[in-house]
Amino acid sequence: MMIEWNTHLFSQDTARYPFHPQAAYTPSADGLSPDPLADYRSRMERLGIDYAVLVHPEPYGDDHRLVLDSLQQVPDRLFGTSLFYPKDPDAPRKLADLVQQEPRIIATRFHAHRGTTAYLDHFNEPGVVALWEMAARLGLIVELHIGPNYAAEVEDLIRAYPQCPILIDHLAEPRMGSAVEYADVLALAELDHVYMKLSGLDHFAADAPLYLSARRFTRHVVAAFGPERLVWGSGTPEIVDAHLDHFSEADRDKVKGGNLARLLKLAPQAGQTD
Repeated sequence: MMIEWNTHLFSQDTARYPFHPQAAYTPSADGLSPDPLADYRSRMERLGIDYAVLVHPEPYGDDHRLVLDSLQQVPDRLFGTSLFYPKDPDAPRKLADLVQQEPRIIATRFHAHRGTTAYLDHFNEPGVVALWEMAARLGLIVELHIGPNYAAEVEDLIRAYPQCPILIDHLAEPRMGSAVEYADVLALAELDHVYMKLSGLDHFAADAPLYLSARRFTRHVVAAFGPERLVWGSGTPEIVDAHLDHFSEADRDKVKGGNLARLLKLAPQAGQTD
Protein backbone atom coordinates (compact mmCIF):
# COMPACT_ATOMS: atom_id res chain seq x y z
CA MET A 1 0.00 0.00 0.00
CA MET A 2 1.37 3.40 -0.97
CA ILE A 3 0.29 6.53 0.90
CA GLU A 4 1.55 10.05 0.33
CA TRP A 5 1.32 12.70 3.05
CA ASN A 6 2.44 16.03 1.68
CA THR A 7 0.54 17.55 -1.24
CA HIS A 8 -0.73 21.12 -1.07
CA LEU A 9 -3.60 22.04 -3.39
CA PHE A 10 -3.82 25.61 -4.71
CA SER A 11 -6.73 26.78 -6.82
CA GLN A 12 -6.81 29.36 -9.60
CA ASP A 13 -10.28 30.30 -8.35
CA THR A 14 -9.18 32.82 -5.73
CA ALA A 15 -12.72 34.19 -5.46
CA ARG A 16 -14.01 30.86 -4.18
CA TYR A 17 -10.79 29.98 -2.35
CA PRO A 18 -9.19 33.28 -1.29
CA PHE A 19 -5.83 33.51 0.39
CA HIS A 20 -5.94 34.39 4.07
CA PRO A 21 -5.08 37.96 5.15
CA GLN A 22 -2.61 36.48 7.69
CA ALA A 23 -0.99 34.15 5.15
CA ALA A 24 2.70 33.59 5.78
CA TYR A 25 3.21 33.51 1.99
CA THR A 26 1.16 33.35 -1.20
CA PRO A 27 2.03 31.24 -4.24
CA SER A 28 2.68 32.77 -7.62
CA ALA A 29 -0.43 33.15 -9.76
CA ASP A 30 1.45 31.39 -12.58
CA GLY A 31 1.46 28.17 -10.59
CA LEU A 32 -2.23 28.02 -9.78
CA SER A 33 -4.32 25.29 -11.40
CA PRO A 34 -7.95 25.53 -12.52
CA ASP A 35 -8.47 21.99 -11.17
CA PRO A 36 -5.76 21.08 -8.63
CA LEU A 37 -7.61 18.00 -7.43
CA ALA A 38 -7.72 16.51 -10.93
CA ASP A 39 -4.01 17.24 -11.29
CA TYR A 40 -3.27 15.43 -8.06
CA ARG A 41 -5.47 12.46 -8.90
CA SER A 42 -3.42 12.08 -12.08
CA ARG A 43 -0.29 11.95 -9.95
CA MET A 44 -1.87 9.29 -7.74
CA GLU A 45 -2.65 7.13 -10.74
CA ARG A 46 0.76 7.67 -12.34
CA LEU A 47 2.70 6.69 -9.19
CA GLY A 48 0.31 4.05 -7.89
CA ILE A 49 -0.62 5.99 -4.75
CA ASP A 50 -3.49 4.24 -2.99
CA TYR A 51 -4.35 6.92 -0.42
CA ALA A 52 -3.17 10.45 0.24
CA VAL A 53 -3.21 13.02 3.01
CA LEU A 54 -3.75 16.51 1.62
CA VAL A 55 -1.81 19.02 3.70
CA HIS A 56 -3.86 22.18 4.09
CA PRO A 57 -1.41 24.92 3.03
CA GLU A 58 -0.43 28.05 4.92
CA PRO A 59 -1.72 30.57 2.34
CA TYR A 60 -5.32 29.62 3.16
CA GLY A 61 -4.79 30.14 6.89
CA ASP A 62 -7.67 28.63 8.87
CA ASP A 63 -10.04 28.68 5.87
CA HIS A 64 -10.36 25.00 4.93
CA ARG A 65 -12.84 25.24 2.06
CA LEU A 66 -10.54 23.83 -0.62
CA VAL A 67 -9.43 20.77 1.32
CA LEU A 68 -13.02 20.12 2.47
CA ASP A 69 -14.35 20.29 -1.09
CA SER A 70 -11.59 17.95 -2.22
CA LEU A 71 -12.39 15.39 0.49
CA GLN A 72 -16.06 15.49 -0.47
CA GLN A 73 -15.20 14.77 -4.10
CA VAL A 74 -12.89 11.83 -3.32
CA PRO A 75 -14.06 10.48 0.04
CA ASP A 76 -12.65 6.98 -0.42
CA ARG A 77 -8.96 7.78 -0.97
CA LEU A 78 -8.18 11.14 0.61
CA PHE A 79 -7.61 12.50 4.10
CA GLY A 80 -6.76 16.04 5.11
CA THR A 81 -4.91 18.08 7.70
CA SER A 82 -5.91 21.35 9.35
CA LEU A 83 -4.22 24.58 10.33
CA PHE A 84 -5.22 27.08 13.00
CA TYR A 85 -3.62 30.06 14.68
CA PRO A 86 -2.68 29.23 18.29
CA LYS A 87 -2.92 32.93 19.14
CA ASP A 88 -6.64 32.76 18.27
CA PRO A 89 -8.51 31.87 21.51
CA ASP A 90 -11.26 30.20 19.45
CA ALA A 91 -8.83 27.88 17.65
CA PRO A 92 -9.57 24.76 19.74
CA ARG A 93 -13.32 25.15 19.21
CA LYS A 94 -12.79 25.73 15.47
CA LEU A 95 -10.71 22.56 15.28
CA ALA A 96 -13.39 20.52 17.04
CA ASP A 97 -16.09 21.94 14.74
CA LEU A 98 -14.01 21.13 11.65
CA VAL A 99 -13.45 17.52 12.66
CA GLN A 100 -17.12 17.10 13.49
CA GLN A 101 -17.98 18.46 10.05
CA GLU A 102 -15.40 16.27 8.27
CA PRO A 103 -13.99 13.25 10.16
CA ARG A 104 -11.42 12.70 7.40
CA ILE A 105 -9.49 15.63 8.84
CA ILE A 106 -6.97 13.51 10.73
CA ALA A 107 -4.30 15.99 11.83
CA THR A 108 -3.53 19.56 12.74
CA ARG A 109 -0.29 21.31 11.91
CA PHE A 110 1.98 23.67 13.86
CA HIS A 111 4.60 25.86 12.19
CA ALA A 112 7.65 27.08 14.07
CA HIS A 113 11.09 27.78 12.69
CA ARG A 114 13.54 30.65 12.45
CA GLY A 115 12.00 33.64 10.71
CA THR A 116 8.40 32.49 11.21
CA THR A 117 6.45 33.80 14.19
CA ALA A 118 3.04 34.21 12.54
CA TYR A 119 1.72 31.18 14.41
CA LEU A 120 3.60 30.93 17.67
CA ASP A 121 6.67 32.12 19.48
CA HIS A 122 7.05 29.26 21.97
CA PHE A 123 5.42 25.88 22.46
CA ASN A 124 4.61 26.64 26.09
CA GLU A 125 2.17 29.41 25.13
CA PRO A 126 -1.36 28.78 26.48
CA GLY A 127 -2.88 28.91 23.01
CA VAL A 128 -0.50 26.25 21.72
CA VAL A 129 -1.17 23.98 24.68
CA ALA A 130 -4.96 24.40 24.35
CA LEU A 131 -4.91 23.58 20.63
CA TRP A 132 -2.61 20.58 21.16
CA GLU A 133 -4.82 19.32 23.98
CA MET A 134 -7.87 19.53 21.72
CA ALA A 135 -6.04 17.63 18.99
CA ALA A 136 -5.20 14.89 21.50
CA ARG A 137 -8.80 14.79 22.75
CA LEU A 138 -10.05 14.40 19.18
CA GLY A 139 -7.59 11.58 18.47
CA LEU A 140 -5.71 13.57 15.83
CA ILE A 141 -2.11 13.37 14.68
CA VAL A 142 -0.04 16.47 15.41
CA GLU A 143 2.06 17.48 12.42
CA LEU A 144 5.08 19.60 13.30
CA HIS A 145 6.69 21.81 10.70
CA ILE A 146 9.54 22.87 12.94
CA GLY A 147 13.14 23.88 12.63
CA PRO A 148 15.82 22.20 14.75
CA ASN A 149 15.87 25.11 17.20
CA TYR A 150 12.38 24.17 18.42
CA ALA A 151 13.03 20.46 18.98
CA ALA A 152 14.14 20.68 22.61
CA GLU A 153 11.35 23.10 23.47
CA VAL A 154 8.53 21.01 21.99
CA GLU A 155 9.67 17.83 23.76
CA ASP A 156 7.72 18.65 26.94
CA LEU A 157 4.41 18.82 25.03
CA ILE A 158 5.18 15.64 23.12
CA ARG A 159 5.84 13.82 26.39
CA ALA A 160 2.69 15.26 28.00
CA TYR A 161 0.43 13.61 25.39
CA PRO A 162 1.89 10.17 24.66
CA GLN A 163 -1.43 9.06 23.14
CA CYS A 164 -1.07 11.66 20.39
CA PRO A 165 1.05 10.57 17.38
CA ILE A 166 3.54 13.19 16.20
CA LEU A 167 4.71 13.56 12.60
CA ILE A 168 7.69 15.85 12.05
CA ASP A 169 7.68 17.50 8.64
CA HIS A 170 10.49 17.78 6.10
CA LEU A 171 13.22 16.20 8.24
CA ALA A 172 12.77 19.14 10.64
CA GLU A 173 14.24 21.58 8.10
CA PRO A 174 17.92 20.84 8.85
CA ARG A 175 19.15 23.91 6.97
CA MET A 176 17.40 26.11 9.54
CA GLY A 177 19.48 25.00 12.52
CA SER A 178 22.88 23.95 13.75
CA ALA A 179 24.28 20.45 14.18
CA VAL A 180 23.89 20.83 17.95
CA GLU A 181 20.23 21.76 17.55
CA TYR A 182 19.66 18.87 15.17
CA ALA A 183 20.87 16.51 17.86
CA ASP A 184 17.72 17.54 19.75
CA VAL A 185 15.66 16.48 16.73
CA LEU A 186 17.28 13.05 16.70
CA ALA A 187 16.68 12.76 20.45
CA LEU A 188 12.92 12.93 19.79
CA ALA A 189 13.24 9.50 18.15
CA GLU A 190 13.55 8.08 21.68
CA LEU A 191 9.78 8.73 22.05
CA ASP A 192 7.97 5.92 20.30
CA HIS A 193 4.98 8.03 19.20
CA VAL A 194 7.17 10.40 17.17
CA TYR A 195 7.45 9.83 13.41
CA MET A 196 9.65 11.60 10.86
CA LYS A 197 8.65 12.48 7.32
CA LEU A 198 11.23 11.74 4.63
CA SER A 199 10.40 14.84 2.62
CA GLY A 200 11.68 18.31 1.90
CA LEU A 201 14.99 17.06 0.53
CA ASP A 202 14.70 19.70 -2.18
CA HIS A 203 14.86 22.35 0.57
CA PHE A 204 18.59 21.73 0.95
CA ALA A 205 19.69 19.48 -1.93
CA ALA A 206 19.56 20.20 -5.66
CA ASP A 207 20.21 16.81 -7.27
CA ALA A 208 16.63 15.77 -8.03
CA PRO A 209 14.96 13.36 -8.28
CA LEU A 210 16.71 11.18 -5.67
CA TYR A 211 18.87 13.76 -3.84
CA LEU A 212 21.68 11.31 -3.29
CA SER A 213 23.91 14.13 -2.07
CA ALA A 214 21.81 14.15 1.12
CA ARG A 215 22.15 10.43 1.79
CA ARG A 216 24.91 10.75 4.39
CA PHE A 217 22.59 13.03 6.32
CA THR A 218 19.44 10.94 5.90
CA ARG A 219 21.35 7.86 7.09
CA HIS A 220 21.56 9.49 10.54
CA VAL A 221 17.82 10.20 10.57
CA VAL A 222 17.00 6.68 9.39
CA ALA A 223 19.26 5.20 12.07
CA ALA A 224 17.45 7.19 14.76
CA PHE A 225 13.84 6.58 13.74
CA GLY A 226 14.13 3.26 11.94
CA PRO A 227 11.84 2.11 9.12
CA GLU A 228 8.92 1.69 11.54
CA ARG A 229 8.68 5.44 12.21
CA LEU A 230 9.57 7.02 8.90
CA VAL A 231 6.96 8.26 6.42
CA TRP A 232 7.45 9.10 2.74
CA GLY A 233 6.02 12.35 1.45
CA SER A 234 6.81 14.31 -1.74
CA GLY A 235 8.90 13.58 -4.78
CA THR A 236 9.14 10.09 -6.17
CA PRO A 237 8.71 7.06 -3.90
CA GLU A 238 12.02 5.88 -5.35
CA ILE A 239 13.59 8.30 -2.85
CA VAL A 240 12.74 5.73 -0.18
CA ASP A 241 14.52 2.96 -2.11
CA ALA A 242 17.57 5.18 -2.66
CA HIS A 243 17.92 6.39 0.92
CA LEU A 244 16.94 3.13 2.64
CA ASP A 245 18.70 0.74 0.28
CA HIS A 246 20.33 -0.92 3.28
CA PHE A 247 16.91 -2.11 4.48
CA SER A 248 14.67 -4.83 3.11
CA GLU A 249 11.91 -4.21 0.59
CA ALA A 250 9.39 -4.97 3.33
CA ASP A 251 10.88 -2.24 5.52
CA ARG A 252 10.87 0.23 2.64
CA ASP A 253 7.22 -0.58 2.02
CA LYS A 254 6.50 0.46 5.60
CA VAL A 255 7.94 3.90 4.85
CA LYS A 256 6.07 4.18 1.55
CA GLY A 257 2.73 3.53 3.18
CA GLY A 258 2.59 0.76 5.75
CA ASN A 259 3.34 3.03 8.71
CA LEU A 260 0.67 5.53 7.70
CA ALA A 261 -1.80 2.72 7.05
CA ARG A 262 -1.31 1.70 10.67
CA LEU A 263 -1.68 5.26 11.97
CA LEU A 264 -4.77 5.88 9.85
CA LYS A 265 -6.19 2.45 10.73
CA LEU A 266 -6.53 1.41 7.10
CA ALA A 267 -7.14 -2.24 6.34
CA PRO A 268 -4.47 -3.94 4.19
CA GLN A 269 -5.44 -4.42 0.56
CA ALA A 270 -5.66 -7.87 -0.96
CA GLY A 271 -2.26 -9.52 -1.07
CA GLN A 272 -0.62 -6.98 1.25
CA THR A 273 0.55 -7.49 4.81
CA ASP A 274 1.20 -3.86 5.86
